[in-house]
Amino acid sequence: MSPTVDVRPAGSRFHTQLGWLDSWHSFSFGHHADPTNVGHGLLLVSNDDVVAPATGFGAHPHRDMEIVTWVLEGRLEHRDSEGNVGELYPGLAQRMSAGTGIRHSEMNPDPDVPVRLVQMWVRPDTLGVAPSYEQLDVVDRLSGGGLVAVASGDPEVDGAIRIHQRDATMWVARLDTGATVELPSAPHVHLFVATGSLRLDEPDVALDRGDAVRLTDAGALGLTAVQDGTEIIVWETA
Repeated sequence: MSPTVDVRPAGSRFHTQLGWLDSWHSFSFGHHADPTNVGHGLLLVSNDDVVAPATGFGAHPHRDMEIVTWVLEGRLEHRDSEGNVGELYPGLAQRMSAGTGIRHSEMNPDPDVPVRLVQMWVRPDTLGVAPSYEQLDVVDRLSGGGLVAVASGDPEVDGAIRIHQRDATMWVARLDTGATVELPSAPHVHLFVATGSLRLDEPDVALDRGDAVRLTDAGALGLTAVQDGTEIIVWETA
């Protein structure tokens, strides 16, 4: 396959707007269906959600999916049918393995402040596992400025929450102006600009909040932040 660098502007995403939810979908989701846009590599869902105060997603089921939730602003309360309860905040990663079946809710517990989160679904490498839940605070590691492994099923990647997909790793970096990082060299890489602005070195492309890039066999391309507080989410998958 020829190397490709596919830039997807923020406004090109599918959009769902309800009274309590403002959601932008990088791939087909719900009633938004496009057979040419159903994921990149093993990443099937990447939803950029803003949930209004004191509202949220009521209890609903999932099965055979690895679900990673990453909060950017505010707080999010998780409850599930396995008895797990957790409150997510920026810098705390959460993984839920739906496995044989689980029900969960995700609510904004704050009466005044919206919560912004990115929720991502990855195809598991093993079906029918027991449902499970894990969360991990990586705030201190993010202060270093480089790519931090947040979720991975690769046994050679340390320090991340574990997902049931050996060929997938999610990385996050928080960057100030002038900071640089090198994207992983993998068959499929998905870069999402969660906050701020940066430039992709080759080709020279400016990227802002909500923009994404899908790389296929593109090698280890470089990024340079052009705004303080830039945060990126990177998935590498086989």
